[in-house]
Amino acid sequence: MDLFAQLELMPGVVSRVFASLPAESWRVRSGPFAFVEHCWHLADLEREGFGSRIERLVAEDDPFLPDFDGDKMAAERQYLMLPLDQAIAAFAAARARNVAKLRSITAVQWQRSGRQERVGVVRLAEMPRRMLDHDFAHRNEIADLLADLLPQHAMIAELRNRGPRTSRAA
Repeated sequence: MDLFAQLELMPGVVSRVFASLPAESWRVRSGPFAFVEHCWHLADLEREGFGSRIERLVAEDDPFLPDFDGDKMAAERQYLMLPLDQAIAAFAAARARNVAKLRSITAVQWQRSGRQERVGVVRLAEMPRRMLDHDFAHRNEIADLLADLLPQHAMIAELRNRGPRTSRAA
């Protein structure tokens, strides 16, 4: 499966967890986030982090790309209080836009680069892998959350993978 197809899977994974998770579990924290916070973080990072970085790397010469502070956003925007279904829809829409944009990138554009705060030089060609690594990290964190809240949940094994164990470095 190619990288773009792998990126297209995550919204469906999140939707399936949502459909299988009792409502009383949506806002219970274990690890870095509650499930609703994971979903809003994914949506906002997809739009304001990855989406913005992709657009700016395509359009600008050597842009400075600010960090996306997920913990700060979760607190300021009160993710824990926001509607979960809206987070999942926002993430799915933003991911679809980003993958479509990435599929349209020309060979020359893939070489474009900028400087990301606290990371250094990043190339547009690195963005799909960074996005996928972030997905893997959240899959693992959501698996940990499910293991704590519902140890017999059917999706725990499916969510686990060999990717990063934490989403802190996105």
